[in-house]
Amino acid sequence: MKKIFFYMIILLVSLQIQAQKDFQGMAVYESKTQAPKFEGMRGNRDITPEMQKNMEERMKKMLEKTFILNFDKAASIYKEEEKLEAPGQQQGGFRMMFGSLTGGGGTFYKDVKTKTYTVDKEFMGKEFLVVDSLPKLNWKLEQETKQIGGYNCFKATAVKQASKTDFRNFRPKNNEDKKDEVKKTSGETKTNFADNFEIPKEIVVTAWYTPEIPINQGPENYWGLPGLILEINDGTTTILCSKIVLNAKDKVEIKPSKKGKVISQKEYDETVIKKMEEFREMNRGRAGGPPPPMGR
Repeated sequence: MKKIFFYMIILLVSLQIQAQKDFQGMAVYESKTQAPKFEGMRGNRDITPEMQKNMEERMKKMLEKTFILNFDKAASIYKEEEKLEAPGQQQGGFRMMFGSLTGGGGTFYKDVKTKTYTVDKEFMGKEFLVVDSLPKLNWKLEQETKQIGGYNCFKATAVKQASKTDFRNFRPKNNEDKKDEVKKTSGETKTNFADNFEIPKEIVVTAWYTPEIPINQGPENYWGLPGLILEINDGTTTILCSKIVLNAKDKVEIKPSKKGKVISQKEYDETVIKKMEEFREMNRGRAGGPPPPMGR
């Protein structure tokens, strides 16, 4: 009898280990970023109110994205859902570059066991494979709760350094900043559209996670909480989970991409910043320097 009991325990443990090994899930996230307002910005004298409204609407649509997160106990892949382009929308390089600067483009692979990530990026016609350590946020676990899609979620907050290569971090300058800049550049007539924006040093992040799905995962490069992150907000961008499927019959292969030149996040950021500065100088003073068109 003791032997039978012993073998039953071994069998139950083996089944539990196998179940954990085979565990997999899929979460759909809707990402929305507040589009910047072009009203009152220097360099927009020739833009009519109708053109301004049109630009803002197109920018808003480009900042609305859907992502799929496939995950298991140790790793995940996060990728923008491919959509059929509407007739007349901008194609090619600019849209691809804009996508890579606003959280889209490529496959984001996270391994929470090794605390590393891999993401393939395409920028200015070149392919990069960014490989680096996952950023560690000092999460503050709050007592506040709410429900998201039937899951009980808890609030957590953290402060992170703003990325200079993520367009979603750009904030319009307030009027006082603009006045100070005008004084400093008095006598100069050349302006650039980018001069209307600035990047904050730090961003306050609010996350909502559910312990009911006890995995250390979330959208983009967010992780480190005792449950799947279902919502992220950083002030201008909100990423909200709209659907969850656990242990579907068809398994997804969760592995990092291998295409592109291997580079660290710091090296990639330096490359992007250098090109953005070159682009900024090239367009400085060109008819007020409005942003490139986002549609035909």
